[in-house]
Amino acid sequence: MKANDMSHPRAPMAAILAVMALALAGCSTVADYGRNALAYATPGAVDPRYAGFEEDGHRVPAIPDRYLGEDMTRREVAYSGPEAPGTIVVQPSAHVLYLVLEGGKAMRYRVGVGKAGFAFTGRATVARKADWPRWTPTSNMLRREPDRFVPYAGGLPGGVGNPLGARALYLYRGGRDTYYRIHGTNDPSSIGHSVSSGCIRMFNQDVVDLESRVAPGAQVIVKPAGASV
Repeated sequence: MKANDMSHPRAPMAAILAVMALALAGCSTVADYGRNALAYATPGAVDPRYAGFEEDGHRVPAIPDRYLGEDMTRREVAYSGPEAPGTIVVQPSAHVLYLVLEGGKAMRYRVGVGKAGFAFTGRATVARKADWPRWTPTSNMLRREPDRFVPYAGGLPGGVGNPLGARALYLYRGGRDTYYRIHGTNDPSSIGHSVSSGCIRMFNQDVVDLESRVAPGAQVIVKPAGASV
């Protein structure tokens, strides 16, 4: 699916704000995101891995300098856990995700995770992956907060303003959808914090990198709060 390029210099400001008002923080939180989204579109990044890019008609903004730094960017680290290469390990208390590599190494990414009471823990499997995924609220979301979620019951098309961002990895357990995802985000300020309603969010540039390295069937382990890897 194609999305309107709202970062084009001729796009009316009212249209930009209208689209971004539909943006959702995390997997299930509807928020007025206009002001932050416009700041997110500001070009420039310290690390070229976090530069803006275009893909399938979508213009992904660069991650602004203020959200980056060595501790916030992906990097290969030593890893001594027992998990097999190809396993994804999430440590919510540290806001990090590890993709286990060969030779006692892992690729470490910064993530945003769920608030207390909504956070997902335990084991799951990446059942499928999607580029520019569509977002649809679950039946539980619709029951819990109908005023907030019913307007989106028909779903929100994939695009830069979609809360799932550029990629989504769908987590299943026992062959059933858990309704939790590892996904991109339209709110880079949320990375490194506990803000979403359970899902694991990443910079768009990082989730594109992770998705390219992970095959369907990969194992995912989300540690309990306070647990170390």
